[in-house]
Amino acid sequence: MNLLHSVKYSVIYWTLGVLLVIMVVISAGVGAVHLPVSEIIDIISHAFGGHPDTPINSIHEGLFFQIRLPRTCMCFVVGAALSVSGALMQSLFRNPIVEPGLVGTSAGAALGASFTFVFAKVGIFAELAFLGDLLLPLVAFVGGLTATTIVYRFSSFYGKVNVSTMILAGIAVNAMAAGGTGFLSYIARDPQARSITFWNLGTFSGADWKSVIIVASITLICILAVLRYAKPLNALQLGETEANYLGINIERMKIQLILINTLMVSVATSMVGVISFVGLTVPHLLRILKGSDNRYLMIGSALMGGILMTIADMLARIIIAPAEMPIGIITAFVGAPVFLWLLYRNRKSGRRGGFYA
Repeated sequence: MNLLHSVKYSVIYWTLGVLLVIMVVISAGVGAVHLPVSEIIDIISHAFGGHPDTPINSIHEGLFFQIRLPRTCMCFVVGAALSVSGALMQSLFRNPIVEPGLVGTSAGAALGASFTFVFAKVGIFAELAFLGDLLLPLVAFVGGLTATTIVYRFSSFYGKVNVSTMILAGIAVNAMAAGGTGFLSYIARDPQARSITFWNLGTFSGADWKSVIIVASITLICILAVLRYAKPLNALQLGETEANYLGINIERMKIQLILINTLMVSVATSMVGVISFVGLTVPHLLRILKGSDNRYLMIGSALMGGILMTIADMLARIIIAPAEMPIGIITAFVGAPVFLWLLYRNRKSGRRGGFYA
């Protein structure tokens, strides 16, 4: 453990960066049609004008650029968004078990997206049709923000957040949002209900360059904005009273970060569905590696989250090939045992939680 904590941040970043590139290349070749790494290199080289005489399978080239590569990019971006969100919320509320799913953000975004699936051509949604592909993430953001605001309001007393109350309020709001999504699935026509069902389990099968650009743009802007708050978040770990003495407006910072976090999670969720445990486990693993400095956690979470999501997506395509398993099932089966192991590890070492690792 001491050896790991002595490693420089730059070494961790470079290691995660190299692993990410390797996973992206491997992921792009996995599927019903296998693309060897050598062929992927030839396809990329040919696209940029290199080795023009090298014979290229045009079908494989289209498969790589139009299906595999956007899907892999979406995996990285969504993994980064959910992991940074988890690290942000755990630092903001100074609790190791807070994550987007716990406070209703994901469930609220899911409910908003389900409304769009069912009522896309009815009433106000028909009038907003001019928004095109932006309509789904916009409605998901409204749903996620509404759910998060309700949880925050119920758990905030005299300017301070009671985490126990937040968990209970999150359970209630998640139940209501899940009930609403279930009701919409019940009244929806068969194709719509099927879309909601698969979407609630998480899937990257519908990723294309347009959706990648939307999610990547929002995620990048949000992560850059979060990095500006890294030092205030570090000061907040000393306690709200101490942070106030240092000149930090705690309530204003909370509102701003909740808005940023809700936007980032809602847009990602609206495109790929509900994916659990990524935002919960990745920050814990990074704290074990190096510590709780938020400047390190945010960048490290983006890289490690992208790696783990890419690996999970590969497993989803391999386990029941040529069919595909919803990625939410993979992250639940892998993330839950990892999280239980982290809890056991911290209990055995006498620590209070992964947040303090």
